[in-house]
Amino acid sequence: MKALVFPGQGSQFVGMGKELYDSRKDIKDLMEYANEILGFDIISIMFNGADEDLKKTEVTQPSIFIHSVAALKAVNGLGAEMVAGHSLGEFSALVANGVLSFDDGLKLVSERAKAMQAACDANPSSMAAILGLDDAKVEEICATIDGIVVPANYNCPGQLVISGETASVEEACVKLKEAGAKRALLLPVNGAFHSPLMQPAQERLAAAIENTKFRKATIPVYQNITTTAVTDPEQIKNNLIAQLTGPVKWTQSVQNMIKDGATNFIEVGPGKTLQGLIKKIDSEVSSASAI
Repeated sequence: MKALVFPGQGSQFVGMGKELYDSRKDIKDLMEYANEILGFDIISIMFNGADEDLKKTEVTQPSIFIHSVAALKAVNGLGAEMVAGHSLGEFSALVANGVLSFDDGLKLVSERAKAMQAACDANPSSMAAILGLDDAKVEEICATIDGIVVPANYNCPGQLVISGETASVEEACVKLKEAGAKRALLLPVNGAFHSPLMQPAQERLAAAIENTKFRKATIPVYQNITTTAVTDPEQIKNNLIAQLTGPVKWTQSVQNMIKDGATNFIEVGPGKTLQGLIKKIDSEVSSASAI
């Protein structure tokens, strides 16, 4: 079975989408329509902007979504039987399985990005990548730290990102190294994504989601928060809202997709991050880029 997977924040690069834009008029029209929806020229930033401009959350998230949907259009869905997305990528996955229109998906992604940026500005905080330690040990140590620090991204075995208040994240890094982590690296972000500190953003996104039409999925989406196949629009809505303050369980999602028959993973969007993670989760399945 074929599964489409969509990347999240961090996969952006200057020049992203230019080849797609130049390849077909319908893709060019779609990308220019994105400018109209957003009210600014995001395509110019994607193609020619400075790295720093592209790294701004309110630009990064819509850019990755636009690129991913354009790539999906270029390959016409590839006859996939299931989809999943890493964090932000879940919105692209929901376009792929018919739950969201491009318009509504982009509007939600833009609102999500603005809400997350506002939460970061109001309460500067941190994330850190923990390498070479069992998930259970990371969870155990985070639970002993004063303040807020939680597992945020279960990326693959031996790679887990933690998120929370800066002092708590730093203290956790020290204890995790003492417990045997190969590395504990603070990430260059000014916010605690997928932690309770995203509560204000969650409330803002929930209001936008409740005012958006969600259709029944044509194929299942394996959502970050539940890791299992979902097709019901109301469940999908609730899981999208919960995702902002809950962990991205990517390892578990991929494992469940494989258990349910996935043998061929196709990454749709910028970069190759998910292919690398999938190989570490299960080296027996195949993974490749859509374009």
